[in-house]
Amino acid sequence: MRLPIAREGWPFIIPLLGFTVLGLAFLPVAGWFFLALTGFVAYFFRDPERQSPTGSGLLLAPADGKIVAVNALQPDLVPPSGTLVSIFLSVFDVHINRAPMAGTVVDVRYQPGKFLPAFRADASGLNEQNLVTLQAGETQVIVRQIAGILARRIVCHVKPGDILSPGERFGLIRFGSRVDIYIPPDFAVSARLGQRVRGGESVLASALSHSRQPTQAVEARPDPTLA
Repeated sequence: MRLPIAREGWPFIIPLLGFTVLGLAFLPVAGWFFLALTGFVAYFFRDPERQSPTGSGLLLAPADGKIVAVNALQPDLVPPSGTLVSIFLSVFDVHINRAPMAGTVVDVRYQPGKFLPAFRADASGLNEQNLVTLQAGETQVIVRQIAGILARRIVCHVKPGDILSPGERFGLIRFGSRVDIYIPPDFAVSARLGQRVRGGESVLASALSHSRQPTQAVEARPDPTLA
């Protein structure tokens, strides 16, 4: 039976369990403290199963959290057009990252950087990050894992040539972070500023060829309540 905790969490959980046992045996106050800390770390690294939608032409949220930006991209940017959707993950959100669609990993690129608060608008360009590019036919989607002020390690399990299913796990970020997804212009974006989403389940956009009522991406500022 698969335990619902990411394997990256065990190097933290097992030592804390040891301190908990020792504390409860010799210093109960410390033991209870370590027990609570162990519970929080196990909660942070939780890895629940998800059931992804089966419809065609859907782009799913790559992470749990709150959408803090839905911005139309200018033609002179890279990628050249489309919509940027940014998801802020607090320490209370599931931190597993998931594929937004079925596709082949064509590029994985790590970029060192700063550790600014992940909700800041400039975190996308300045913070430590990892870009994963997925390709399916003519559709190319980029997911950007961004470290935050507490997140000091980005984990990515995939490499170019890997084939992912919708909602399949490909990495995580610890502790507190942000995930951006660059949505191509031929998708109708349904993501809303302030919306809470679940990785691998919530639909952010749908291909215009599959959408009965396509909507245009609306440029929006990051949530001012998070600044």
